[in-house]
Amino acid sequence: MSQHFDAIVIGTGQGGGPLAVKLAESGRRTAVIERHLFGGTCVNVGCTPTKTYVASARAAHVARHAGDYGVIVEGEVRVNLARVKARKDDVVAGSRNGMEKWLRSTPGVVVFNGHGRFTGPHSISVTGADGQQQALDADTIFINTGTRATVPEVDGLASVSHLTNSTILELTELPAHLAIIGGSYIALEFAQMFRRFGSRVTVLVRGDRVLAREDNDFAVQIQKVMTREGVEFLFNTEASKLEPAGKGIRITLNDQTSIEASHLLFATGRTPNTDDLGLDQAGIELNKHGLIDVDGQLRTRTEGVWAVGDINGRGAFTHTSYNDYEIIASNVVDGEARSVDSRIMCYAVFVDPPFARVGMSETEVRKDGRRALIATMPMSRVGRARERGETDGFMKVLVDAESKRILGAAMLGIEADEAIHTFIDIMNADAPYTTLQRAMHIHPTVSELIPTLLGMLEPLK
Repeated sequence: MSQHFDAIVIGTGQGGGPLAVKLAESGRRTAVIERHLFGGTCVNVGCTPTKTYVASARAAHVARHAGDYGVIVEGEVRVNLARVKARKDDVVAGSRNGMEKWLRSTPGVVVFNGHGRFTGPHSISVTGADGQQQALDADTIFINTGTRATVPEVDGLASVSHLTNSTILELTELPAHLAIIGGSYIALEFAQMFRRFGSRVTVLVRGDRVLAREDNDFAVQIQKVMTREGVEFLFNTEASKLEPAGKGIRITLNDQTSIEASHLLFATGRTPNTDDLGLDQAGIELNKHGLIDVDGQLRTRTEGVWAVGDINGRGAFTHTSYNDYEIIASNVVDGEARSVDSRIMCYAVFVDPPFARVGMSETEVRKDGRRALIATMPMSRVGRARERGETDGFMKVLVDAESKRILGAAMLGIEADEAIHTFIDIMNADAPYTTLQRAMHIHPTVSELIPTLLGMLEPLK
């Protein structure tokens, strides 16, 4: 016999967990289904563990350059990856256990451990680790099953050991030579952190530059910083064959040359966890990317079913997933009519220095063809950057010439991931750039130079 609930949430990522609690607190009896680890990608194999590693990598980098600041560090600076991992595991466990405890202790929430599959538009079968099945049904269902690492088919893949963004976090010994296939956000973050840990790192990029979605000037600058630190890049390169080579891997490239590495990391994108949910039983079709199409309120084509987070194609970040939760909660619980269509996209790449962007890029503005203003400023003009001895990077802003609204901004440099919020806030307020330009900021900070940047606007040619 099926157990009836007011709502079912499949997955406990950054959208699903809070949504389940919100629904229960509104008086809805809510079932939560989690087949593996509470907290989803961010907590377990995404933001939390990787940024913990980034912090360790930066500590090593700062220690190695302490002499530049008059600080004497005796002896060689070395990294114990087992201790780095242990610290990461503690941080992750705190977040994961906190999410599980929160859900299990919330009145009105019933947690089911197992894999959920649709058996109808509003019915779910949960299969536990022991093979036992439970039938659930609900008036409303929210899918928050996230994504997993994509590993492309390469000749010889089955004959070698390889890593993803998840499994690399389980290493306890440093790779002697880490080869990374990919040239985007995940690839660059791991490349820099493991180089700073002490590994030789080679990045194999399919195209002619890293970060193909970003403006070329930012991509070139990021590559220069990482090259200076010793990261090696091979462009217009693809792996055509993999085979064991001693204790490592031989990677034959598309030009028939080859390299050998001790470890191989695939950082080639993400695959939605939508292929084993029985979505056809609910009348939900996937698009060509394996994503679930939704409207502005994140509703699927099946009445009473929503898709939350990475699987809906409306953003692939923790903050977009959490914002999905906020939008659904406002609409379903609070009776509002919020839409994801009005969301202004923003994100950061947590290399060091970080790169952050909101809204349109220069490339996108030029393609759009509207009259626009542009300004750029090197980070070397920022007092905070000079004082810290970290002047790499620059900032850029684009403004609509007629409305004076900011179209987009990007920053590469010290504390860019925080300073970008100055632009994010003014854009969400739909205020003209002059509001920000005329604001008084605190000295010495990175943000204080943003009004100066806006004072340098000139027509985009």
